[in-house]
Amino acid sequence: MPASSSPLKGNPVVKGFFEKRTSSVQYVVADPETKRAAIIDPVLDFDPKSGATATHSADQLLAHIDQEDYTLEWILDTHPHADHFSAAGYLKDKTAVPTAIGEKVVEIQKLWKGIYNLPDSFPPDGSQWNRLFADGERFKIGNMDVEVVFTPGHTLASIAYVVGDAAFIHDTIFMPDGGTARADFPGGSAKVLWNSIQRIMALPDDTRLFTGHDYCPGGRKPEWESTVAEQRARNTHLVKARTEEEFVALREKRDRELPMPKLILHSLQVNIQGGRLPEPEENGIRYLKIPLDALDAPWDE
Repeated sequence: MPASSSPLKGNPVVKGFFEKRTSSVQYVVADPETKRAAIIDPVLDFDPKSGATATHSADQLLAHIDQEDYTLEWILDTHPHADHFSAAGYLKDKTAVPTAIGEKVVEIQKLWKGIYNLPDSFPPDGSQWNRLFADGERFKIGNMDVEVVFTPGHTLASIAYVVGDAAFIHDTIFMPDGGTARADFPGGSAKVLWNSIQRIMALPDDTRLFTGHDYCPGGRKPEWESTVAEQRARNTHLVKARTEEEFVALREKRDRELPMPKLILHSLQVNIQGGRLPEPEENGIRYLKIPLDALDAPWDE
């Protein structure tokens, strides 16, 4: 639950944008009184087969903000993503609006700086964002109260944003038929994820929950909004696993069956730099760095 006991003011207008290549959901969150807005978890388009990048998804967010006559105040990441590039850097350059993420991002930067063997010129200090949020810290979007809730487990640095009567919970809980997020990335923990989920489940029953991904089980159309009450009653993992021990066993078994995200090694070198692509080399071309044998693979027996 939020660290503060005082209620949060606000009933945000939320628009979700589904990015089908990575099954990610981006959000524009607006205060209807002031028309001030924030972007949460923007995606920079990337095609791994060609190496091409584009800003179609991020530009769609800006077009919506312009269409609704909103004023953008924040560009917010919930964590460094392992399955897509963040567009936070692009949007900051485009709008001059500040970026923010949780303060534990420095731990992920330290971990992956070693995996990528990044030079000393890369500072693992979070300076790639304008602001680093602590657990329980509050700020404003327009007149709406926002509280930061530390929700690790999927990653070391994951946070949720509770905005009035809504919570943006990234890769913790998916839609009820999608269960919960994996917890086997470097620094991840199923036990820690369970504790984070309990914080979310302690929010009021009618709190609107907005997830970070939807993998469309059974081929249904993409969805991304639920409530605490709906998740408690119907989430396929939380119904099966009522205790921490049961959940850890379920989550770890499931994670052993999952391949690593196809873009994890591409994405994290960009996302630990605030969504900044590598600098061009002398020929004007940018290059990604892929460490070999840094992660395990579920080879067929």
